[in-house]
Amino acid sequence: MNSGSRVKRITLSGILLAFTVISVFLAATLPTSKLSLYALSSLFMAVIIIEFGTRAGWAFYLASAILSVLLVPRLEVIPFIVFFGVYGLIKLYIERIPGRVIEYVLKLIYFNICLALGLFFLKEIILGGINLTAPVYIIAAVLELVFLLYDYIYTLFIRFYGSRLKQKLKI
Repeated sequence: MNSGSRVKRITLSGILLAFTVISVFLAATLPTSKLSLYALSSLFMAVIIIEFGTRAGWAFYLASAILSVLLVPRLEVIPFIVFFGVYGLIKLYIERIPGRVIEYVLKLIYFNICLALGLFFLKEIILGGINLTAPVYIIAAVLELVFLLYDYIYTLFIRFYGSRLKQKLKI
């Protein structure tokens, strides 16, 4: 790797890392739009993976998780660390497995494990102290639909970046 491409790699990674941490910070501190900001924070991982591969993706995830914990000293960083920050890598590995049905089953299993952890350990953070009036299985079903929409939008972002944005940014 020549020094020009190394500088480009470090610069792009640093900028995207800053955007990620800012998104997590805003999700942790703003009273609304938490889910949208967590989702936004996860999209920067896709750019890193597309540009530099999975090893860089893991390094980016570790750096963003550590910086988020250091700069946002609140429990609200946990959804990013457990789910949103690493989802781009999980999505990549699952989508390499042949079969669309298996792919969605595995994604839903991963999501439901994270959801169960969230409901048991992070109820105050995720729900903001709201008492659940609907049965948990209905809430889980609605959240699964939201997750499938998130996964679809994530895929659209990856396609958009690869087909249009990457060419215009000349990365």
